[in-house]
Amino acid sequence: MPRGSIELLAMNIATSVTIADLNVYPVKSCRGIPLDAGEVRATGFDGDRHWMIINDKGRYLSQRELPRMALIAPEITTSGLTLNAPGMPQLDITSGSQSAAIEVTVMMDRCRAFHCGDAAAQWLTQFLGRPVRLARFDATCTRAVHPSLWKGDIDSIVEFCDAFPFLIISEASLDDLNARLPSPLPMNRFRPSIVLRGLQPYDEDRIHALVVGDVTLRLVRSCTRCVITTTDQSAPAWKASRRIGRQVIAGVARVQGTRVIGPQTGWIG
Repeated sequence: MPRGSIELLAMNIATSVTIADLNVYPVKSCRGIPLDAGEVRATGFDGDRHWMIINDKGRYLSQRELPRMALIAPEITTSGLTLNAPGMPQLDITSGSQSAAIEVTVMMDRCRAFHCGDAAAQWLTQFLGRPVRLARFDATCTRAVHPSLWKGDIDSIVEFCDAFPFLIISEASLDDLNARLPSPLPMNRFRPSIVLRGLQPYDEDRIHALVVGDVTLRLVRSCTRCVITTTDQSAPAWKASRRIGRQVIAGVARVQGTRVIGPQTGWIG
């Protein structure tokens, strides 16, 4: 899926819409990587949320508890994954770094994964300041979108994301929110997979599907936003004033973004 023009299936939206930005997030809740084009898989963009930081009980961790995760910059390589963070040496994780198979918890689900080794655990523990490990999704397993979130007419699967394979937001919706805040927010606070240009504010809530070439993504529900939208992704800390935090969350209640399922090649719901 490249940036550029797309086709919308929507009610009463007549405009020229393009994909402005694409992003993939290899390690859950760590820094994203901008893409010129993304390989679309049933679980999202290739490599998206394929790795996850967990505690000693195998439960997922995120910027909600550890805002410094925003400073960890992953890169997908031909041999696996590299991690960089301020003040830390580069960590290289190869496909041979996995040790025992483990069971992990992400949101409401338990699924199989691989422990990525002691070197990764020590590196992350040192940077984040608490004992953690790195897990890699076991691609031989299938994690379905939780039935409390989706009971539609097609199956949808994910790896370590919270709920759905993709998150879509329009530039216009963020512009509308920023017009009502004392300090504007960058798009990276919302961690979208796909950013649309050319819509009116919140038009993404009325789109039924996006069609890009032979890929169709069906938009299914809005995304409830959390405290990560108040975390500065370049200098993360719990320092935002309560007043600013409340204003952000109040605005974010409108600028939710839309979760999608897909891809369904040649399929339009």
